[in-house]
Amino acid sequence: MRPFQYSRPSSTPEAMLEVRNILAAGSLSSASFLAGGTTLLDLMKLDVVRPDRIIDLGALASEFGAVRRDGSSLRLGAFAKMAEVAAHPDVTAEYPVIAESLRLAASAQLRNMASLGGNVLQRTRCAYFRNPSWEACNKRTPGSGCAARDGANRMHAVLGTSEDCIATYPGDFAQALLALDASVAIIGPRGNRTIAFASLHRRPDATPHVETSLEPGEIIAEFIVPAAAWTRRSLYLKIRDRQSYEFAVASVAVGLDLDDGMVREARIALGGLATVPWRAQEAEDALQGRPLTEEAARAAALVAFRGAVRQSHNAFKITIGQAALVRALLQAASMEIR
Repeated sequence: MRPFQYSRPSSTPEAMLEVRNILAAGSLSSASFLAGGTTLLDLMKLDVVRPDRIIDLGALASEFGAVRRDGSSLRLGAFAKMAEVAAHPDVTAEYPVIAESLRLAASAQLRNMASLGGNVLQRTRCAYFRNPSWEACNKRTPGSGCAARDGANRMHAVLGTSEDCIATYPGDFAQALLALDASVAIIGPRGNRTIAFASLHRRPDATPHVETSLEPGEIIAEFIVPAAAWTRRSLYLKIRDRQSYEFAVASVAVGLDLDDGMVREARIALGGLATVPWRAQEAEDALQGRPLTEEAARAAALVAFRGAVRQSHNAFKITIGQAALVRALLQAASMEIR
């Protein structure tokens, strides 16, 4: 590991003051934030990222590490640990898709260490990105090319790809937030703001190295999930090569509002299949106002993958993704809601 400077601000104002000073010096691009560290330290050991300065935000957990409910929303502190949120009684009872997405992610050791904010910002598992001996990676080195397009791309994306990048977004929790129309509270050196979670991740297009809409020095403080009719009838389904500690081949987050079997509202997000957390809005529209039968679910699944682009080794993901969506919809429809 390469040498770096280290600091641990004790509060948000102290952290923002440090960020402003680094911005003024023009050196923020060489600094990285540290929360749980399960992604950053991994990439530093692989020599994929080489920060000159690490700003440890661990002390901010006292401000942004809680789970709270009010009459209109669930508020998840970005520094809360994945395992704590997965087991929280309000989350398991009222937002099962969130609890399941966290429980099925990573290993128990990682869930005990990783923060919610770090989880949604984790980098791709593309082998060509994570191994610097491959020179062609537009996400790591803009303009260098994409070795995955002609390489081993079995686990790569079929939705949201571009000529410059086909890397898959690897997370699970993000799909639950996307399906439930969550928003993100952000603090930054130039002020605070709140954005829709759907606008946090950016598709690769011609700039795959720009992965989110966060501005320099901004930190995720909290996720806000609105209370809605579809939160209790919700689930997360994950298809993977093995049953433990594995990334998704395909995953589905579903929330349903049903009236005697008829779909009043459907919320669908796909994971393991796209370059970003993927909202299947056309599939949602196809279900609205119809009885949720297997035939309707299969029709929606075809719509969801209408724009899919397969690579040399991953055409099977389209079939598996469609089957996973059908299964998730039918399981959600059969849930007993008290």
